[in-house]
Amino acid sequence: MTVMAERELQSAQMSVEEFERIAESAARETDDTVRFEFINGRIGVKKVPDGDHNSIVLWLMQQCMQARPDLDLYQGQGLKVERYRAGRVRPDAVLVPRRHFAGHGEWADPNGAFLVLEATSHDSDTDRRNRQEKPVAYGAAGIPFYLLVDRDDCTVTLFSDPDPGLGYRNAHKEAFGAKLLIPQPLGIALDTEELKQYVD
Repeated sequence: MTVMAERELQSAQMSVEEFERIAESAARETDDTVRFEFINGRIGVKKVPDGDHNSIVLWLMQQCMQARPDLDLYQGQGLKVERYRAGRVRPDAVLVPRRHFAGHGEWADPNGAFLVLEATSHDSDTDRRNRQEKPVAYGAAGIPFYLLVDRDDCTVTLFSDPDPGLGYRNAHKEAFGAKLLIPQPLGIALDTEELKQYVD
């Protein structure tokens, strides 16, 4: 996809059904080298994660499995964030009860999800997408926690207390290396020291 075509797609207003057709078609043509999201009425192009990005997801998976073996961490599962302009997002990871997404299609209802993870990428719209739009979208969808691993400023931010109109009421930020407690209903203490290895 050319830069010009990407810009046209991002500025175009379309229905969710049109977006899903475009995303499905593009996924076949690009051989999964990019992923598509539909946030705030426009298409976003999300690069396929690099090794450090994937290592962040594995870091969270290992800590969650040790603390809560009754949960699964899904990568690449699309979510419908209907309350936020009928959006479609593809978080880096989604923490849910075991086998929660079995039988779901490409875009699942976020009901039952405990936490979504996003790690910033080195692309031009990571600020708008991960720091501005996604907290609103995930909070409006009622997902209890949004964990943002920000590789630009070496911090983790836990957004909590979702609100349908605001996104999240609370945001707690810590530098890489700190301990971060995800409160109940998860009750997981994350050791973020390892994240220092995944900064370029």
